[in-house]
Amino acid sequence: MKHLAALNKYFWKYRFRLVAGILVITLSNFFAILSPQLSGFVINLVQSAISSHSTPADVVRYDKDAHYNQLVHWFIQWVNNQEFTYGKVVILAGVMLLFVALLRGFFMFLMRQTINVMSRYIEYDQKNEVYQHYQKLDAGFFKTHSTGDLMNRITEDVSRVRMYVGPALMYFINLASTIGFCLFYMFKQNVELSLYVLSPLPILAGTIYFVNIIINKKSQRVQALLSDLTTNAQESYSGIRVIKSFVQEKSMLGFFNKNSEAYRQNAVSLAKVEAIYFPSMTLLIGLSTIIAILIGGLQVLHGTLQIGVIVEFVIYINMLTFPVSAIGWTASMIQRAAASQKRINEFLQTEPAIQSAPDAEAKPLRGDIVFDHVSFTYANTGIKAIADFNLTVKEGQKVLVIGRTGSGKTTLAQLLLRFYDPASGRITIGGNDIAKLPVHNLREQISYVPQDVFLFSDTVANNISFGLAKAAGMDEVRLAATYASVDKEISGLPGGYETMVGERGVTLSGGQKQRVSIARGLIKTPDILLFDDCLSAVDAKTENEIIHHLYTFLQNKTAIIITHRIFTVLNFDKIVVLDEGGIIEEGTHEQLLASNGYYAELYRLQMTSNERDDTATLN
Repeated sequence: MKHLAALNKYFWKYRFRLVAGILVITLSNFFAILSPQLSGFVINLVQSAISSHSTPADVVRYDKDAHYNQLVHWFIQWVNNQEFTYGKVVILAGVMLLFVALLRGFFMFLMRQTINVMSRYIEYDQKNEVYQHYQKLDAGFFKTHSTGDLMNRITEDVSRVRMYVGPALMYFINLASTIGFCLFYMFKQNVELSLYVLSPLPILAGTIYFVNIIINKKSQRVQALLSDLTTNAQESYSGIRVIKSFVQEKSMLGFFNKNSEAYRQNAVSLAKVEAIYFPSMTLLIGLSTIIAILIGGLQVLHGTLQIGVIVEFVIYINMLTFPVSAIGWTASMIQRAAASQKRINEFLQTEPAIQSAPDAEAKPLRGDIVFDHVSFTYANTGIKAIADFNLTVKEGQKVLVIGRTGSGKTTLAQLLLRFYDPASGRITIGGNDIAKLPVHNLREQISYVPQDVFLFSDTVANNISFGLAKAAGMDEVRLAATYASVDKEISGLPGGYETMVGERGVTLSGGQKQRVSIARGLIKTPDILLFDDCLSAVDAKTENEIIHHLYTFLQNKTAIIITHRIFTVLNFDKIVVLDEGGIIEEGTHEQLLASNGYYAELYRLQMTSNERDDTATLN
């Protein structure tokens, strides 16, 4: 239950709706409690008439001092003062019962309009809070947590929490006020009969307490299994082309069935435990009704009780049926919400590893980029990606970073963007330590084209202009696409730049997606650009076109191009060769060829491969 304390801030935010909800629930049950008292009065009135051999036309003389609510007493006194006949009093009492029922129904309507509507507002706020926190978390967090689990916490878990702040809270207040009113008037009317009638309730309380402990444990297990199931489904949908190409539909279905079966077994087990509630409620309520009739009937026979009191108590017991039976349901919803809120809190209480320093000050990023004795190890794998790395990129220089897979090339880009912080050393831009700059300000001034292309399910134009703070004009979008050598292909699409690219850009080819991603990076027109192996999916001719365009675009800009192949078209100021997290060669193209090292060998292999491809094309 302590986990639900995180929701108190929402209750305070919507305190007026909450207070109004409590008020209308109380009023609804106040008018409900008048029904058994009016019914008891009518039954006693009829009994009195029968005992005195009165007819419906006789004038009422009813002087019994029953323990009714003051409003019912006023009604009885008014009836006596008006000298109504028995028939008219019965009709008036029926009208009053109808009026009270209508009032109760009106307040029940308001009850749902306050509490349930409040729960929807809280659901909206909490989903926004969770989503906003997700975006603050660092890249390392998303490497260790599955997308399915993240989705499950913001959907299924938040929905379960809404059931607590809405229906569960509403039913709890309702049952508390109903039980409170019923017990008050039951004991006020007849203490002995009340004790007999309520004797099964301690057994009920024990049953609820015991079952709730089991439900809480099983709910946490069910939610965890649901996250696994969601992850399994999400990965299958995202990788459906791979599954189909390797003809693995059957094996993936078997894997899903295994996870689904585990979820089914635990969910059924939880449902069986919850099923104990309702038969228990029915049994105990039935016992209370039998006791009321049995004990009350004996007291009527002995002349110590009026028959109307038995009717009153039977109605009280029936009024208690739903609230008491809802105890189990409400407790179950609260336990499930507590389990879900615990899972939500785990993420909300996770502090991002990458945060802006308290004294961070936004500054324009100009000047040399310096990696000063930088080392970094991935925490989740223990792989040392960069070791005592030193590199200086002068302002306006074009630097090519090349190396084998796993040599640490991409890590450099991620460290420069502060997706991660180095374990030792520091990175400066224009003499400013990037760790002391606001993260948003740093990334806003660097244009990054990653090797893993991701396009949103939106138009081509919106995907290109995604990184801009304000809406881009179509001329800007077209210019960026032209620099990325994709303008002609976009114009040839059915809707041009307004074509929807589909989920993750599924309607475009790999090369087209990569060039749209390059256009997205170029449209920002920043002073610093990072290209991380972003031309792997394009052919040699298109690659040369893009490189020629970049040569024009990158004038007076600092650019770091990371790749596994050599670009001979673009004249780089410096070429850096990495291996095992360190620099093994550094210099210009001519200097590295002269040194006859790894770069020269890679260059010869690439030239031989290009000649072989040209020969094959001619033949």
